[in-house]
Amino acid sequence: MKKYRLFGVISAVCITLSIFYSFVGVSQTPAPRVELTTNPPLERILPFEAEAKRPQSPVTLTLQAVDAAGKPLKGALINLQILTPPRNFWLTTDFPIVEGTKLLEMNAAAPDGKLEIQQMLPIRGNYQLRVNVSPLVGNTFAAYKQTLNLKVRENPIKFKYFAVVAAILLSVGLVGGWVIGGQEKLREGEIAPQSVRLLLSGLTVVAIVTLLFIDISAEVADAHGSEHSNTTEAIAPSIQKSQGLEVSIEGDKNATVGKVANLGLQVKDTTTGQLINDVALQVKAIALEHGLTVFTYNGVPDKGKLTWQEQFFDGSPHKIEVEATPIPGSNRQFSPIKVAQSVEVEGIAPPIYIRLISLFYFTTIVGIGMAIGLLIQRRKPQVRAE
Repeated sequence: MKKYRLFGVISAVCITLSIFYSFVGVSQTPAPRVELTTNPPLERILPFEAEAKRPQSPVTLTLQAVDAAGKPLKGALINLQILTPPRNFWLTTDFPIVEGTKLLEMNAAAPDGKLEIQQMLPIRGNYQLRVNVSPLVGNTFAAYKQTLNLKVRENPIKFKYFAVVAAILLSVGLVGGWVIGGQEKLREGEIAPQSVRLLLSGLTVVAIVTLLFIDISAEVADAHGSEHSNTTEAIAPSIQKSQGLEVSIEGDKNATVGKVANLGLQVKDTTTGQLINDVALQVKAIALEHGLTVFTYNGVPDKGKLTWQEQFFDGSPHKIEVEATPIPGSNRQFSPIKVAQSVEVEGIAPPIYIRLISLFYFTTIVGIGMAIGLLIQRRKPQVRAE
């Protein structure tokens, strides 16, 4: 009887182990995925810097959809969403309105399973790239989704600037604390020594000037943004009919920082009126204020159309420029056709609480310096008169 029990226990253990290993095998089975590569490499990517002295270029993002065997998926339709890093109440970035928003979304045909774009990344932090891969035609493969993370570090120069400013403010507070702790004798009718009163008056003036500077800077930024509407630049028309083709770009002509603008284009055969795919498209978004390219895409339309949503984060007017060229080896050959559309962008000043947080940090640093100065002055040995 004991032998049968032992045999039953061993059998149950073997069955349990086989079931467990079968689940492990299923979980380790390769699955289709999306591979991300960047240029420059991830460790060298820096966020956009306003008024930078050196030329800046957008980051090249290459998404390659592969099957379970690691081979490129043919005939894929890729939907890409780029979400900016989430908001941080106490440590805001250079563009706080952009935090926690959608930077880009587009649907792109990828005959070889590859989507390559160039996108300027405005702020530091962890970006999310949500990718949805589906077949262009029929059910050639099962659709799947994947979320990729792209971490952008802060520009090291910002830490140097902060260290310099903090050192200056700390020194000011240190000197102030030293003066206040000097225990100067009060004269008749005075509530504080003259040096203390002069110091407090100086700090008050500094605080007022700082607040005025912050407010005036915000107002100047708003006025500067409103002046953009007066800038004009000769651009190509938004619709071009040439050599049997009609290329047109459409979408929002006004945008707001923090929100995406809806954009699209289509390519038609002027003879038949049908949408066509056998053309190559080069799409660019250019910030006109500095002639800076913030987004590019090279590809082919899906059923004669290309649609995308894009956020213009720096508040300057932009130009959407599209160039249609023939695909090498195609029967349809023509000279390049260009269309363009201008987009006016409304800039938004940072909320008042962000300005107050910055003022709080500066005041805290000065206060720490004053506390250190007071502590040093109090520990200073006192000379007694004999």
